[in-house]
Amino acid sequence: MQNRQKFTLLAVSLATCFWLQSCTQTSQTETRSPDAVQEKLTITGSSTVAPLVSEIAKRYEAQHPGVRIDVQTGGSSRGIADARSRLADIGMVSRTLKPDEAKELHSFAIARDGISIIVNADNPVKAIDDKKVVEIYEGKIENWKEVGGKDAPITVVNKAEGRSTLELFLSYFQLENSEIKADVVIGDNQQGIKTVAGNPNAIGYVSIGAAEYDIQHGVPLKLLPIGGVEATTQTVRDESFPLSRPLNLVTKTSPSGLTQEFIQFAQSEKVYDLVKEQNFVAIEAKNLAQTSR
Repeated sequence: MQNRQKFTLLAVSLATCFWLQSCTQTSQTETRSPDAVQEKLTITGSSTVAPLVSEIAKRYEAQHPGVRIDVQTGGSSRGIADARSRLADIGMVSRTLKPDEAKELHSFAIARDGISIIVNADNPVKAIDDKKVVEIYEGKIENWKEVGGKDAPITVVNKAEGRSTLELFLSYFQLENSEIKADVVIGDNQQGIKTVAGNPNAIGYVSIGAAEYDIQHGVPLKLLPIGGVEATTQTVRDESFPLSRPLNLVTKTSPSGLTQEFIQFAQSEKVYDLVKEQNFVAIEAKNLAQTSR
C-alpha cells in the first residue's frame, strides 16, 4: 500500500514536470517569433536600378537576418514621388536629380550606366547617325532600307512617360515626346528588350547594362553606337560615351539607422562584384563625394 502511494506521487510529480517544461518551451518559441524582431526597408522606383538593388538587398539580408528589404519598380518618377511622400524609405532614380528635386531630396550614387539604341540581332544595320535616329522617331523614315537595312517597315518602340530613360533620350536627341510616332510604348527595360528581341524590324533604346547582360545570356539583341562611340560598359567607364547617367538612391531626409547602413553598404566595395555582374560601372569611394549630396 505504501509503495503504491509512493508510485502515485512520483507519477504526479513527473507529469507536472513535463507540463511545466512544455509550457516553458511554448512560451520561449512564441517570444522567438522572427516577425517580432524584423526591421524592414521599402525601396521603389527605377526599373534600371531595381535589379542591382535587389541583388544588393539579398546580400544585405543574408548578413542581417533580422532585416527584410522590399524592392519595387515603377520608374524613376515613382522613386522620386515615394521618397518625397515617404511612402518608401528609399527611392531609386536612374538620372541626376533636377534642381527642384535636389532641394528636397538627398541622393547617393551607387553606379553609372549608359543609354543606347537597340535593334534585333538579325538586323544588318550596324550604326545610325543621330539625325536619322531623330527622323525614325519622328516618323520621317519608315523603312529600314533608308538606313542601310532590309526592305521592311520600322517598328518604333518608345518609353512611357515618367521613365528617366525617356527623359534622357529626348534631351540628347533634342526631341519632344509629342513629336515621336511610336508603334509600341513600353515601361521597363525588360519590356523594351523583349519587344525588340522578338521583332526583327523593331528599334528601341534601353540601359546599356541591361542590354549587355541579356546579350551575354543569349538574347538576340544588338546595341548600336551613339555619336560614333560604341555602346559598352567600358565606354561608360572611361566617360567617352555621350549618353550616360548616375544610378541613385534618394531619401527625403538625411538617412539614419537602417536606411543609412543600407545606403553605405550599397556604395561600398562589398557590392562591386554585383555592380559588375549587372554590367554597370562601379563608382569608387574617392568619387562618391562628387556624386552624393
